[in-house]
Amino acid sequence: MKTSEIRKMTTEEINTKIKEAKEELWNLRFSSSTGQIEKPHKIKDLRHFIARMKTVLNERKDEK
Repeated sequence: MKTSEIRKMTTEEINTKIKEAKEELWNLRFSSSTGQIEKPHKIKDLRHFIARMKTVLNERKDEK
């Protein structure tokens, strides 16, 4: 998801997406530690996605 798409979302939607992504990240880390992960790059992608969403939230907070 691109940053422009994230900016179109409401704050509540972004918070929900962050929560879902963190849960998925935890599951991927768990799979990685047991050696069962198929796509290790997915961990990095999720971390960047969470950071992008948090950045948009911080921008909104600073505008107020």
